[in-house]
Amino acid sequence: MDNSTFYVRERGNLRRVGDIVLAQPKPVSSCRRTNPFVLRKEHFIFTYNAEGSLRYTTKSLFDITLMFVADNIHHVDSLVGFPEQIGDRLFAAAEENRIFVNPDISPKALQLFSDAYGEMVLGSLCLRNRFPLLHERMDEIKTFHSLKCLDLFGCRLGDDHEMFRHLTSSSLANSLIQLFIGGNSLSDVGLQRLTSPIRMMRKGLDCLQFLDVSYNPVSERALRYLTCLPKLEKLDASGTNMKLGRGLKSTIWDLLGLIYSEGPLDTFDHSRCKTEGWAEQVVNQWEANNTQMPKQKKIEESRISALRFFGRQKFVREVLNAAPLVSEREEEASRERLHFYKPAANNHIPEKTIISATNHQAKTPWQNVKKRQRQSERCDSTHQSPPTKRTSSSALTAEDIDLLNSY
Repeated sequence: MDNSTFYVRERGNLRRVGDIVLAQPKPVSSCRRTNPFVLRKEHFIFTYNAEGSLRYTTKSLFDITLMFVADNIHHVDSLVGFPEQIGDRLFAAAEENRIFVNPDISPKALQLFSDAYGEMVLGSLCLRNRFPLLHERMDEIKTFHSLKCLDLFGCRLGDDHEMFRHLTSSSLANSLIQLFIGGNSLSDVGLQRLTSPIRMMRKGLDCLQFLDVSYNPVSERALRYLTCLPKLEKLDASGTNMKLGRGLKSTIWDLLGLIYSEGPLDTFDHSRCKTEGWAEQVVNQWEANNTQMPKQKKIEESRISALRFFGRQKFVREVLNAAPLVSEREEEASRERLHFYKPAANNHIPEKTIISATNHQAKTPWQNVKKRQRQSERCDSTHQSPPTKRTSSSALTAEDIDLLNSY
């Protein structure tokens, strides 16, 4: 089988397949077992009868074929059209053989299953404070293009991370509903870069309804970048540079159509976001493998720590500043929460908003003149403000155009 030629029949046509190296059979002690056509031990099921005698039965042809395909899953072209029951058993067989742990095979294998079964492979992914897993398995995570909920809280994304391109890609445009990107040192510039493809190309995050940007150094100015999200219904801005007040409430109402929630919203309870799907155990395998550090890697890290001996205090200080302070943030969240939501169509606008609107209409003429002057000044300075939904492509800044070219 090592040097023979393979032929595949598809739709009535026979074609030759080259450059395929099948998985080698497991080594056994018997010389007779080296022949790949001889039934191996894993083709039998060994049990004991009531008398305690050993008995064995052969596995079905389906089970033998399933294991063969699982061992050579990286040679499969497509699983589109295969029943879900077959896909589930094939995925379980590949997971049992630890196919998805191999970084050379796992991206293609996961892409194969995601293209065929979508949400069933993984519909929700929680990477809260698991930044090593995100950075080491970025290629595999990008294959999950049917996620409805994605929790990236405390993953140290910063203002310019390659994950931004995946979040705004067309693959997640029609599926992602909940996105948690709090605690990532994301500033106004980072939020601008994240939403720039959506604002300029009008594609990406079309179905996003719940957004968490808490514990990021973002200000009220960054709210204008969120106007490109057409279905945004709930927003968590706790722990940011925004201060709760009448000005913030009116700004969010004018830009996003959201009102302040007196009580915490259950949507932003992070315990609700869990990893769910066929690949749930695969994610756990990745994390378990990361904890088992190779010996050589431990030696290299010990050398680095020795080199940092004289600057140990500075090193510890940097690590503490980079680590997410979850306990302190949870205490702050219990003190003040900035949760906003969109009122239902049949509900009335809160009384505070109505009062402010009536006061706005009851202004004296000279106040209206001042307002018109302010509006004209605001129109003159539109080139400094972030683009909104109604801005045309000619109003794009040079930074936005550079970002567009990078995509």
